[in-house]
Amino acid sequence: MTHIPSTRPEAWQPVTDHLTALGESPFWHPHEQMLYWVDIAGKQILRANIYMGTVETWDTPSEPGCIAPAASGGLVMALRNGIFRAPTWGGPLQHLATLDYDPAHTRANDGKCDSLGRFWVGTIDETRSKKNAALYCIDALDMAQTGAPQVRCMVSPADLPATTANGLAWSPDQRTLYWADTPSHTVWAWNHELATNTMSGRRAFASFLGKPDGWQPDPADVNNGGYRGRPDGAAVDVQGNYWVAMFEGRRVCQFAPDGSLLAEFAVPLQCPTMPCFGGEDLKTLYITSARHHRSDAELAAFPHSGQVLSMRVEVAGLPVNFFAD
Repeated sequence: MTHIPSTRPEAWQPVTDHLTALGESPFWHPHEQMLYWVDIAGKQILRANIYMGTVETWDTPSEPGCIAPAASGGLVMALRNGIFRAPTWGGPLQHLATLDYDPAHTRANDGKCDSLGRFWVGTIDETRSKKNAALYCIDALDMAQTGAPQVRCMVSPADLPATTANGLAWSPDQRTLYWADTPSHTVWAWNHELATNTMSGRRAFASFLGKPDGWQPDPADVNNGGYRGRPDGAAVDVQGNYWVAMFEGRRVCQFAPDGSLLAEFAVPLQCPTMPCFGGEDLKTLYITSARHHRSDAELAAFPHSGQVLSMRVEVAGLPVNFFAD
């Protein structure tokens, strides 16, 4: 695989000075023209008016793994102890569903809605010792009749042993679903039948070399010790290209629909976590990042760690999908 250094880190600009411990789940709200994201470790949901440079924070009762806008207003969110709806910013939470895991050592992680408005949520084993991560789909389309959303486990540990669910995204025609297991350094792809919500034909879409034994981040090493990082959150553009943040890799990678590497975008921090497309033309790429459990030397060398950064790109991204309830 040929690696293409497509940008210098200086191409990125901080959206705000606000620091998060573990920034994740960004999305651009087209009606509000605001950027949303979460701080998982900080137990907060955030939104920024990028034109005014202001940030609002909302404390949550437990870690918010992922969020999505709701068609009827407000947000749907996956907290450690279940799936909740909030009709208004900062308002009371309505419990929708409980996922089948033990919250003592497992929590919700990466997730988003498909084009029919179903909320997909992956999980993470926080001990990193078990391959028991799963991918769930929360379907509230018939909730007015049934009184509760339908919850289905779409990928179980028996289907695919995984530790950290990440990289969830769909192709523009919704016929390909992507999902990554970060510790195994692999992004998987399935055929996805949207109407019946069935998955088939799993294959490895992108694989990366594992972390070398004894590797430690060295901010002075522009080659990052030869380590390219591991796949975290992802987004897809209108051409079907898959953009994935490479945790500890200091880069965002862009892959063509056939899995070939198109470009790499160097990021001025060690741990980018998840990209999304935003702005009025959806040609601004936003990236969240982490500073949680990072060394003092790393944070001194990469002061943007924990911030949201942005960069203009040539191809527009897909807009966010709204939760249908």
